[in-house]
Amino acid sequence: MNIDDLLNTQGEWLKCTGPNSDIVMSSRIRLARNLAKYPFSHWASKKEQETLLRITKEAVNSLKKIKAPLCLDISKLDSVDRQFLIERHLMSREHSVDAENKGLCLSEREVVSIMVNEEDHLRIQVMKSGFDLRDSWYIINDIDTELGNLLDYAFSADFGYLTACPTNTGTGMRASVMLHLPSLVMTKQIGKVLEAITKLSLTARGLYGEGTEASGNFFQISNQVSLGHSEEDIIDNIERIIKQIIDHEHSAREALLSQNKSVLEDRIWRAYGTLKSAHIISSSETIDLLSLVRLGVDLNLIKKLDRALINELFIITQPAHLQKIEKKKLSPNQRDVKRAQIIREKLG
Repeated sequence: MNIDDLLNTQGEWLKCTGPNSDIVMSSRIRLARNLAKYPFSHWASKKEQETLLRITKEAVNSLKKIKAPLCLDISKLDSVDRQFLIERHLMSREHSVDAENKGLCLSEREVVSIMVNEEDHLRIQVMKSGFDLRDSWYIINDIDTELGNLLDYAFSADFGYLTACPTNTGTGMRASVMLHLPSLVMTKQIGKVLEAITKLSLTARGLYGEGTEASGNFFQISNQVSLGHSEEDIIDNIERIIKQIIDHEHSAREALLSQNKSVLEDRIWRAYGTLKSAHIISSSETIDLLSLVRLGVDLNLIKKLDRALINELFIITQPAHLQKIEKKKLSPNQRDVKRAQIIREKLG
């Protein structure tokens, strides 16, 4: 397996096979881990970073839970390949910067990804389709235990796992859920929902995590602090709140259908018509229109489309994916033309 093979596969989290996948696109558990006797990544010397990368890759390659992982040296990837991995939610934007001695290891189907020498020595991530935090936790817990037997983690009896950012200290866990909430946005209830979750120690980010704004009515909701909370507490808390948000979104969808069905259908079919006929279309417009079409599929207003196809279009119409498909760098205008062509073909 190499990085180009990812273009011809659909990540497990995009397949709409998990629970509540009409509203929850994906569930993710991420663990921050550091190795004892080494400075945190930002303070480590180049030689120490090189050693960390080497011993971590050796450990990952020996894992029984991940067969034949794809391990990439980020410094050897060009800017398009780095952006491609970000668009697939396999690594952070920060990991693509100052890439010397940074690595990324991936499992088959992109369920597991492990960033090496990001903010922490290890950022272990498991991502599943739909509302499936529990299964994500079971998978990552097994991998973490196996890695912990091979590597000497930095751990304090008083504070738990030691991390570069104090908010991650303790379990080192960040649990997050990617939600599609178009009806709460349309009915102008989203502000109250986001305000409420902030008071409950959760935070909301955009499609690509920290530092990004919500687009396409997608919101990534996660815990803010792990210190003083067990893994079970964190998962229980976020599950309880996400279930309430799912219920609110369902209620908002029912209200739109009962009170403004003709207006809603008009917006959805106009979006579908634009996507099917456009010859030039930007990334931001595509995301907004696909969001409406996805809602139409979820509400059974558009019957001939598959939700997994819409999910795929969210990803393959991103700038780096378009350039990987064409096998060359494209100008912004060329990308807009290629994006429209792919959408027409997929929806044709």
